[in-house]
This record gives sequence, C-alpha cells and structure tokens, in this order.
Amino acid sequence: MRRAASCSCGQLSIIADGEPVKISVCHCRACQRRTGSAFGVAVFFQADQMETSGASNSHVRSGDSGRSIDFRFCPVCGSTVFWMPEFRKGLVAVALGCFAYPSSLEPTQSVYGESRLGWVSLDFG
Repeated sequence: MRRAASCSCGQLSIIADGEPVKISVCHCRACQRRTGSAFGVAVFFQADQMETSGASNSHVRSGDSGRSIDFRFCPVCGSTVFWMPEFRKGLVAVALGCFAYPSSLEPTQSVYGESRLGWVSLDFG
C-alpha cells in the first residue's frame, strides 16, 4: 500500500510504500511544543520505504536518550512532515496528520504517559 503525506501548503511531501512498523502517540513536552497540541503521533516506516519530494529545513534536537532527532519541516508553511530519530536507526517517522487519509492509521502504543494531559483519553480498542 502506498500512502501520501504532505505539509499544509503541499510543497513538501513523502510517499510511504508498505505498512508502518509502528504508530506511536507521544505525550512528551517536546512533542507537545512541536505540535502545539496535547501530543504528537509518529507513523514509523523503514527508511527504504520512503520517497520524499520538495525542499525541507531541518531542526535537530537531543532526545531524552541523548541521541539526536532530525525534524524536517516545510520552509514555506512550517509544517513538520517527518523526522529521523537516531535511536531508531533505519526508521523514518511521519506525522500522522500529514497523511491524506489519517483515519486508516491507528496508534499501536503510547509513550511518555507521565506527561499526558489529564483530559487526554486514548482507546487502543
């Protein structure tokens, strides 16, 4: 299955070919700040399943592990579309909300529950 994801303006896009390795909801404060929301959702694919097009800017930060995470975002609209965490070698995470059909992708795990906002409730069914 091929899945398309893009930024808000459509300039930066990524195609994922195949099924995701995992889909993770992250409640950490860094993801809350990055998304401007209560959590972030990463859809992880093998790097060789991905094809990107368009220009991207990069923001690299250290994660709690001390290893880097390279976030790629559109230089036009600012949307973070994908990122490469050093601690997950060979994987690329794509922001769930950037997919054309995000409802077809359901989280398989939730991390950093200690930072979860009290009103957030998730059902992994």
